[in-house]
Amino acid sequence: MVKKLISWNVNGLRAVLGKTFLSDFHALDADVFCLQETKLQEGQAELSLPDYHQYWNYAEKKGYSGTALFSKEEPLSVSYGIGIPEHDREGRVISAEFPDCYILTVYVPNSQNELQRLSYRMEWEDAFREYILSLEEKKPVIYCGDLNVAHQEIDLKNPASNHHNAGFTDDERAKFSRLLDCGYLDSFRFLHPEERDAYSWWSYRTKARERNVGWRIDYFVVSEKLRERIRGASIHPEIMGSDHCPVELDLAVCPEGAERALRIREKEGEKH
Repeated sequence: MVKKLISWNVNGLRAVLGKTFLSDFHALDADVFCLQETKLQEGQAELSLPDYHQYWNYAEKKGYSGTALFSKEEPLSVSYGIGIPEHDREGRVISAEFPDCYILTVYVPNSQNELQRLSYRMEWEDAFREYILSLEEKKPVIYCGDLNVAHQEIDLKNPASNHHNAGFTDDERAKFSRLLDCGYLDSFRFLHPEERDAYSWWSYRTKARERNVGWRIDYFVVSEKLRERIRGASIHPEIMGSDHCPVELDLAVCPEGAERALRIREKEGEKH
């Protein structure tokens, strides 16, 4: 049995709801569906998804950032942010605990034009890495989302001309390398180490998507402990509606995890 996970930066959920979001959502039929950049406040969108448990993290600033996570299986627990108030005002992280792993949806801060926010981004990266490692002490972690970095030159169309631009600075790439060195895999590169022209974001300018002049900045990052369970990692450029497209991870279900979930449910039932 394989579990399908999908991540998508929708760049404004209300905008994509007016397009084909719901039909795309149901066609993808993910077990866990993660969103970034929802740009919502509570009550601004109602989604009728009876097969899914819904979790939302809103930014304090209206029309900005925000994440969501939808899961067919009810998580054991859900938390919002990384436990540091200065980093938790923008709705960037949701952590869902399942019997055999944590799954996180993440929207990493953009360093912005002229790298105005690069120093904050570096602080956020360090804090997020420590948070991930604290979870990893309990069980393996999978985190996905718009990480706002193209890690290697193969991950964007024009690496030379973008070398010092937001998303492809040496500092941002080094932070991602450091996290991977802590025991994590970029699942797409793990399965497709040499694949070129595989992008998940295209500028709205100069018909970049039509020409496939893009960046791969959306990821599923997977604990090394789950390496043997990775069955697929793919990108869905055919799905429109945002300047990003969905990315996918297919993960073999751990029988031990399923049994553990059953035992936990039975114990919970005994308490009530």
